[in-house]
Amino acid sequence: MGRAVLLNARKYGWPKRPVVVVCVDGCGPEYIQQGLQDRILPNVERFAKNGFVSEALGIIPSFTNPNNLSIVTGAPASVHGIVGNYFLNPRTGEEVMMDDPKFLRCETLFAEFSKAGAHIVIITAKDKLRKLLGHHLRNGICFSSEKADQCRLDENGIENVLDLVGRPLPDVYSAELSFFVLEAGLKILRRKAPDFMYLSLTDYVQHKYPPGTKEANAFLQGLDESLGYFAGTGALVAVTADHGMNDKSKVDGSPNVIYLQDVLDQEFKSGKTKVICPITDPYVVHHGSLGSFVMVYCYQNLNPRTAGNLINGLAGVEKVLSREIACREFELPPDLVGDLIVLGDEHTVLGSTSTAHDLSALKGARLRSHGGLTEQRVPFILSSPLAEKYATLAASRPLRNFDIFDFALNGTL
Repeated sequence: MGRAVLLNARKYGWPKRPVVVVCVDGCGPEYIQQGLQDRILPNVERFAKNGFVSEALGIIPSFTNPNNLSIVTGAPASVHGIVGNYFLNPRTGEEVMMDDPKFLRCETLFAEFSKAGAHIVIITAKDKLRKLLGHHLRNGICFSSEKADQCRLDENGIENVLDLVGRPLPDVYSAELSFFVLEAGLKILRRKAPDFMYLSLTDYVQHKYPPGTKEANAFLQGLDESLGYFAGTGALVAVTADHGMNDKSKVDGSPNVIYLQDVLDQEFKSGKTKVICPITDPYVVHHGSLGSFVMVYCYQNLNPRTAGNLINGLAGVEKVLSREIACREFELPPDLVGDLIVLGDEHTVLGSTSTAHDLSALKGARLRSHGGLTEQRVPFILSSPLAEKYATLAASRPLRNFDIFDFALNGTL
């Protein structure tokens, strides 16, 4: 898919204008729908009239790293190899973060574009994505707002970013982390228009505030304003997301959690299974490493089907799939996932043990998280209308978030 996007784009004389793709982390379609209903998104409303506004499906697991890599490779995880923010390395047996480019199994579109001479700008909110997205980037700009004060020409292709943006370094747990990305992108676009720009935001707001709240609306208004500025430069603007977000709390406000390792240890004894939570990343204040997708490994001759039958009977579990079925259904690489894949339902998260997850940072707030099928739907927005071929394509099959570059480069008028 990624190579096809590049070849098609070159065939049609890319790029006719700068292309700005924004990944709004954690933004389910309900945020956009509510914003349009409340009439606080005039630019998205204009895109809906003069461009294309719809929905797409992200990949499962609906986590940040796998979906961002799908978006920038134009392919599912079975191709690019990033199955979570965190995983059990089959080669070493270690549980590690999946933020090192050595885990990538294909090139990104950016690497391919830059080899062909394109000027690329990549700005992420959190630094965990920077190295993955910028792998093999040639003569481009790639930095995170989290570490914008540390940018160097040799490492990031840019320096003095705080002076350029005119904002202080934002707190990693703030909406300002995303607004810094947008402002930096706009300043660079106006100064020297790149061929392609990818802006990946943070889901701080969506983890804390549902659609229609004052805080969510303020974030959406700021986002919409930035999208209007980008479009005003003459750039093609494309917007999607890595995943959605849902309330994962009980009626009393406490997190609705199944501590799956505790359940399995009680039934089969310690050491028979290992639960891996791929949502885990360095920013656990958001979610306490609790999401709606986990992997289970079975040891000491424990039949995965036996463990699966137990798990399948738990209230709040939506699906339990064997490795083979999960890889076929979700396009995952078989050597990088557990014996079982377990998905929680719309309002349930899955963890390992009750002592392994620190939820004190929630400070009594309701837990909002993601990872399952109910967080797979995302927006799919283009500032220009679709060409007839791509309009027919969009009507004939479900869109995927990783279609965004193909549609932006090859499918708009």
